[in-house]
Amino acid sequence: MKVIVNPERRDWSEITRRALPDDGVIGQRVEKIIARVREEGDDALIGLAAEIDGVKLDRVDVGKDQIEAAAGKIEQSLKDAIELSVSNVRKFHEAQLSKGVDIQTMSGVRCVQRNVPVQRVGLYIPGGSAPLFSTVIMLAVPAKVAGCPEIVLCTPPDKSGNVAPEILYAASVCGVDKIFMAGGAQAVAAMAYGTKSVPKVDKIFGPGNRYVTKAKQLVSLSEVGIDMPAGPSEVMVMADSTARPEFVAADLLSQAEHGADSQSVLVTDSRSFAEQVLKQVEVQLAVLSRSGLASNSLDNSFAVVMDDRQDMIDFANVYAAEHLIISMDDPWGVADKITAAGSIFLGNYSPESVGDYASGTNHTLPTAGWARAFSGVNVDSFLKKITIQELSADGLRGIGPAVMAMAAAEGLDGHRNAVKIRLENL
Repeated sequence: MKVIVNPERRDWSEITRRALPDDGVIGQRVEKIIARVREEGDDALIGLAAEIDGVKLDRVDVGKDQIEAAAGKIEQSLKDAIELSVSNVRKFHEAQLSKGVDIQTMSGVRCVQRNVPVQRVGLYIPGGSAPLFSTVIMLAVPAKVAGCPEIVLCTPPDKSGNVAPEILYAASVCGVDKIFMAGGAQAVAAMAYGTKSVPKVDKIFGPGNRYVTKAKQLVSLSEVGIDMPAGPSEVMVMADSTARPEFVAADLLSQAEHGADSQSVLVTDSRSFAEQVLKQVEVQLAVLSRSGLASNSLDNSFAVVMDDRQDMIDFANVYAAEHLIISMDDPWGVADKITAAGSIFLGNYSPESVGDYASGTNHTLPTAGWARAFSGVNVDSFLKKITIQELSADGLRGIGPAVMAMAAAEGLDGHRNAVKIRLENL
C-alpha cells in the first residue's frame, strides 16, 4: 500500500477514482449470453453451464429433497450462527417498516401513500471459491419482511452439479420459494426474461462479478428493476491515536481478501500510525488462506495521512466508501458529518465483518462511489410506494382554480378542461 501525505484538495478526485477496467469485450459477451437465454431458455442455461463452468446439468431447478438434505450436511454451530443472523437482520429490517401516509393536504383533498411489496423478486447469490450464503440472509429476510409473495434464487452449482449446502440451508430458513442452478449473466437473463423453469421476476438483487453486473445493467434498461449499481468491494478506515494498529490492519485485510479488484483505504492523522498499520498488514497477510488475492488487492490500495480532522472527514465523503470504519475519538461526532457511505462502523470493537454477517444491518451496499446517491439494500428496496388521492366536491372547488391556472400557463388545455367541466357541473 502506498502512503500519500496531505494531498491537495484538487487531487482528491483523482486519488479516489476507482480503477474500473473497460468492459467493452465483457459487454459484447454478456449481450450474446442474454440473447441466447431469451431464445433457448433452459437449454441455454444447461449449455452455458457446460461451456463456461464445465458442469453437466440435466435440469436447473433444485428439488425439495436436495434442500432438505442440506440441513444434514451442516454443523449445528453454523446452523445456530445462521439463526442468530436471521433473527438480527429480521429485527432491524422490521423496524424500518412504515405505516404509510394518510393526510388531508387541504379541506376535501385526501392524499394517501401505501406500501406495496414487489410481487416476485429474484436473488442472485454468487458461488465460486466462497459461496456467499450470508447474502441469502441479507436479501431474502428483508424481502419476507416487506411481504414479497414470491422469492426466486439463482446460484451457480459446483463442478459436481450441486449447490453449496450452506446456501440451500440459509434459503430454506429464510423462506425462499424456488432455487435454480444458474450462475453469471445467464442467471440474470433467466430471471429477467423467464424460461420454462425460471419464472420472470420484477426486480433482481444481489452482487456478482463483472459479467453479472453488466447483465443487471443491460436488463434493467427495459425488462426488470435492479437493486443498485455495484462494483468490487471496498473499505475505508478512519483512524487516530485512539485506534489499534492491529485492528485496523485486520479490517483492511478483511476486504482485501474478497478479490484482486477490491480496495482498502486508510485515512489517518499520523504517518507513524500509518506505518504501524502497514507493518501489521504484512504480518497478518502472511497467515491468510487467501493471501494471494489479498496481496493483489493491496497493490490497488493506499493510505492517506492528513493533519486536519475536517480534511479527513471531507476526504471520506469524496471517496464515498461502501464500508466506512471510524476508529477515532468521538466517532459519533465524526459519523454525524458523513454524508456518503454505504454502512458505517464505529469504535475499536465494530469490525466490518459483523455487518457482513450478523449485526442486523444489510451488507448489500453501493460501491465505486455510488454511496453519494444510493442507499444499501433495505426494506424499501422491496417495496413500491403507491400514492392515492380522493377529492370531495368541496375539495375540487377549493383546489380547482389553482390547477386550472397552472394548466393554462403550461398550455395544456385538456388538463384545464378536466377540472373546468367538473366545476361547471357543480
